[in-house]
Amino acid sequence: MRNMAFSLTTQQMYAKTKRVTRRLGWSFLKPGDVVMAVEKSMGLNKGEKVKHIGPIRIISIRGESIRQITREDVILEGFPRLNVRTFVHFFCHHNRCSTYTAVNRIEFEPLY
Repeated sequence: MRNMAFSLTTQQMYAKTKRVTRRLGWSFLKPGDVVMAVEKSMGLNKGEKVKHIGPIRIISIRGESIRQITREDVILEGFPRLNVRTFVHFFCHHNRCSTYTAVNRIEFEPLY
């Protein structure tokens, strides 16, 4: 089972308030696939182990521009207090991309 890291949204994942994620990559996913949500999978310190959050099932995946995000999706991303513009800036900053970048919108359900 593949690991999908949620290092910036770990709290939202544990609270099960996050149901959508946007990724650069992961286009190989299909509805029904199950992946393991983890806190962090890269940049682990020596002796540090991957911490599993729990399995998630992919409901849908589609490509779109990050600029197409809606207020509803910002909430589904786990950020009910952010507006669309702030979320797009946050995403682009952390992913080192522009507002014109194509991303994969991945909807999922927690199985934990």
